[in-house]
Amino acid sequence: MLVSGRRRLLTALLQAQKWPFQPSRDMRLVQFQAPDLVGPHLGLETGNGGGVINLNAFDPTLPKTMTQFLEQGEATLSVARRALAAQLPVLPRSEVTFLAPVTRPDKVVCVGMNYADHCKEQNVPVPKEPIIFSKFASSIVGPYDEVVLPPESQEVDWEAELAVVIGKKGKHIKATDAMAHVAGFTVAHDVSARDWQMRRNGKQWLLGKTFDTFCPLGPALVTKDSVADPHNLKICCRVNGEVVQSSNTNQMVFKTEDLIAWVSQFVTFYPGDVILTGTPPGVGVFRKPPVFLKKGDEVQCEIEELGVIINKVV
Repeated sequence: MLVSGRRRLLTALLQAQKWPFQPSRDMRLVQFQAPDLVGPHLGLETGNGGGVINLNAFDPTLPKTMTQFLEQGEATLSVARRALAAQLPVLPRSEVTFLAPVTRPDKVVCVGMNYADHCKEQNVPVPKEPIIFSKFASSIVGPYDEVVLPPESQEVDWEAELAVVIGKKGKHIKATDAMAHVAGFTVAHDVSARDWQMRRNGKQWLLGKTFDTFCPLGPALVTKDSVADPHNLKICCRVNGEVVQSSNTNQMVFKTEDLIAWVSQFVTFYPGDVILTGTPPGVGVFRKPPVFLKKGDEVQCEIEELGVIINKVV
């Protein structure tokens, strides 16, 4: 069953690629597990949709978690660059289990109403300041893990998002210095229980956003130097193969630099921290009539250059 399930996932992954697979020298950092390895390992994805190079086999002194890897900064990144340039064995994608590229970060910061076209969809003005909320780190799951419908909610919705991963500690960071604190980017699915977000819990968003499995991330942390322009990437979401969100990150109201500058007034950023930068229009709650996720649905969130995450709803 496990092998056939992996095969089905691989087929879906290949079918999902709107932007064709390109073997590349881009730095695509992953956390993964494999049957013959003990515990999580760090690796390099060999292009969008490719196999995995085991970084810990290349250099056993490297840490085995992304957060520790990022904490060591240039020292560990230079090892990854050497591995990328070398002709190393590649583990076939079908033989590895992808974990979220970052697990247990100090914080997951989220941004509401950050796409101009999403504001238009709701007929509300574009915010003058970023609207910040959060998810607990316990909501994070891998790029191909299942999203579990909680019995407490009947209105679970989809949101494809660009996620920023912090690579360097900082507080009171200037917008002009912000990208120096960024490690890279990944794809996020900000799963949202609208009943809890919009009507329950005093209309505070936290509980509706932070059920277990409500933050799939991945498949890779694509380093910032490997992304041409993070604010000009196609972003889409498909539910059971039907496109429900289709936009571009150029619609973001507050770009990465502005968000880091704003949030770092209040909190210290640490390596591994994740920022979900908001979602484009097309979410289920604003459809007429509203549409919500149900058991058996499959959600694909895809961002140009970064990849696709595929999550079955159970």
